[in-house]
Amino acid sequence: MAKSTIRPGADAALGGFGGLFDLKAAGFKDPVLVAATDGVGTKLMVAIAANHHGTIGIDLVAMCVNDLVVQGAEPLFFLDYFATGKIEPPIAESIVDGIAEGCRQAGCALIGGETAEMPGLYDGSHYDLAGFSVGAAERGALLGGRDAEPGDVILGLTSNGLHSNGYSLARKVVEDSGLNYDDDAPFAPGRTVGEALLDPTRIYVRSCLAAIRAADGGVHGLAHITGGGLTENLPRVLPDHVAAHIDLTSWDIPPVFTWLAEAGGIEARELMRTFNCGIGMAMIVAPDAVSNVTRALEEHGETVIPIGAVHSRNEEPVQYSDGAT
Repeated sequence: MAKSTIRPGADAALGGFGGLFDLKAAGFKDPVLVAATDGVGTKLMVAIAANHHGTIGIDLVAMCVNDLVVQGAEPLFFLDYFATGKIEPPIAESIVDGIAEGCRQAGCALIGGETAEMPGLYDGSHYDLAGFSVGAAERGALLGGRDAEPGDVILGLTSNGLHSNGYSLARKVVEDSGLNYDDDAPFAPGRTVGEALLDPTRIYVRSCLAAIRAADGGVHGLAHITGGGLTENLPRVLPDHVAAHIDLTSWDIPPVFTWLAEAGGIEARELMRTFNCGIGMAMIVAPDAVSNVTRALEEHGETVIPIGAVHSRNEEPVQYSDGAT
């Protein structure tokens, strides 16, 4: 599986005490390295309860590499940490298969990891996952996240469900609704609750790198919409003098989120603060670059929606409306 992730700079060979990567062979001349680490959170509990482990590895990779690409960095390699009470080979194989698939989608090499069997700390075959990834960009090419200006357009890239955030609340709503993970999903006809909730996180690496190149400096910021939603993630890439105005009528919130809101009695403000609500990545783009950026994203399979604009700030850094303002 690791061999399937070979890329320039890494042969993805395993077995040593450390993994190697050759930046020169990867084509970099004066690179700056960018590192990220993350996990999958309590989505793991859904995978364990549903006995479906094949895509959770994609989530693990996605949570790391999406955080790299928002800084303009190309993910180079990935390592995983898999801890369990008792190793069950079929489960471990499914997890690593998903990790390898995520690495292929991101174009990074799986160069190592750690498998730890810790009976007493983990119950039976219950497990935890963590991921670590390093990327690079040529010096001066990184996105600083502070270049947004009034008049910039905010493009939303659609998500693939909950991705890997908000599962503690989602699991509580499922439990309070009296549903099991093998029951039919009321928000996804023809699928079980477990199947629908385990849709893997989209990996935006190739599309966003292509958009950055196509924009020729016109991408002023990227925000990976994880825990905190648009409300808390967009301000991370906004300078203090501007605000993001989001038009909530510009996209249809997917049924899983509306079901969670109705079944769980979740207010709109809290829903937007907890979940991605259908937007997994937000891109702040200069008006004259929107056409080229949109074309590049769509050529890489993204659904792109203009969801708002950047204005001068006089109130909160993210403001919502039910129509264009």
